[in-house]
Amino acid sequence: MFGADKGIPNRLDGKPLVIGIVQARFNQAVTNALAKACWDELLARGVQEKNIHHYQVPGALEVPVALQALAEKDDYDALIALGCIIRGETYHFELVANESAAGITRLALDYQLPIANAILTTENMEQAIARQVEKGRDAALVAIEMANLLEDVG
Repeated sequence: MFGADKGIPNRLDGKPLVIGIVQARFNQAVTNALAKACWDELLARGVQEKNIHHYQVPGALEVPVALQALAEKDDYDALIALGCIIRGETYHFELVANESAAGITRLALDYQLPIANAILTTENMEQAIARQVEKGRDAALVAIEMANLLEDVG
């Protein structure tokens, strides 16, 4: 390893962390599976159940405002966005996907707070189902790793 990098394994310890999750209910079968996989991974990495705060909103466009409310509390080490946007026949897919992602990125930068974005953007339900567990776990790992990285840098 280069320099003072502690390495990835040391950054995947969630014991001291407080994590906020915002889950969109639209396409709820998929978002529930994302949330379960995310919760399971957070717990497996040592995040205490009492330190995982889970909120639901109607859809992906509402996720950023809920994340902002959590970020303003200054109680969280990292946040996680969960949702599922499936392409339809209109431009609405692009609007929701682009705007929700831009809002999440802007919040992470404005608050210097890690936000793992696991809002799936897929062509169809089959693609969403194929990704729901892996992306839920990935979101938990990203949140933990980035929270620990920013603590190291800070």
